[in-house]
Amino acid sequence: MKQLGFMVLFLFFALELKAQTPVEDDSTDAIFKEILLEDIFITDTPLTPEEIEARKQFLILKRRVYRTYPYARIASERLEVLNRSLALLKTKKEKKKFLKIAEEYMENEFEARLKNLSRKDGQILVKLIYRQTGQTTFDLVKDLKSGWSAFWYGKMAKLYDIDMKTTYQPYTIKEDFWIEDILLEAFENRTLVAQPPKEKFDYIRLKSIWKDKLKVENGQ
Repeated sequence: MKQLGFMVLFLFFALELKAQTPVEDDSTDAIFKEILLEDIFITDTPLTPEEIEARKQFLILKRRVYRTYPYARIASERLEVLNRSLALLKTKKEKKKFLKIAEEYMENEFEARLKNLSRKDGQILVKLIYRQTGQTTFDLVKDLKSGWSAFWYGKMAKLYDIDMKTTYQPYTIKEDFWIEDILLEAFENRTLVAQPPKEKFDYIRLKSIWKDKLKVENGQ
């Protein structure tokens, strides 16, 4: 859906610089190629319908994370470059012109891919942007564009069930915990390029917390 794609595109409008030559790992073919294969579960114990559904939902989440994480990683990398570049500009007029050029470039470069993201992909993406940058997508748009733009883009996002003020809370939100688990496995297997989160997580503590929570949830 084009409107959703353009909304997500806007979140990245100034995070890729036209003059910058991407490294090999950041080539569009290398970054956005689907590399996730079907997982096969082998077990001696028959699964209940609930367990089958839970694993199905986990695999769907895994695909969404693999699809959206590269965008969040690029956003974090380019945000640092962008802020350094903007710091060199002296006037608001210069900064506005610079951001407009970057926006037009991003539209040409990424719109075709981003407009194919689903609503749920967008929900995962805003979480991952927060993980990698330490800022919500709302605050990024507010800082780079204006509070008025952030307000209206936030309104647009809500039409697609996306909250641009969403954060990333793996200690308290189960989906975020599974996302973190998926990412760490992917980094270990080198199926995704590792990038440290803005806030470090104690994964051992995280696993322990959710081990107890899931036991209670499953009535054990």
